Amino acid sequence: QGQLVESGGGSVQAGGSLRLSCTVSPTIYSNCMAWFRQAPGKAREGVIRTVYGNSGTFSGDSVAGRFTIARDNAKNTLYLQLNSLKPEDTAMYYCAASSILDSRRYCNFNSNEYDYWGQGTQVTVSS
Repeated sequence: QGQLVESGGGSVQAGGSLRLSCTVSPTIYSNCMAWFRQAPGKAREGVIRTVYGNSGTFSGDSVAGRFTIARDNAKNTLYLQLNSLKPEDTAMYYCAASSILDSRRYCNFNSNEYDYWGQGTQVTVSS
């Protein structure tokens, strides 16, 4: 069993919704957690992440207003709610945590600084 395990992906029509879950091992705690995605032939993209020091979140431009992130510390789970899905949202979605950024007290979307990754869950949106 991995330290980060995603679930909840699937196929949906454009305009639909999905909720992804990321179960986090209790051995991992970071104030810097994020969801990334990668479509075939494209670079990995930061989708949405936590903001260090408060309960705020930061979204990439392509998903702002449509995707939200929530953390349930009691269940060691990070959620990604995807609404108003578009075909261009089709990708493998990854949950990630960063001890590196956490130690710096500053979160960002630099995937090279995230040291814990899940195996990914596929989201496919049809038109």
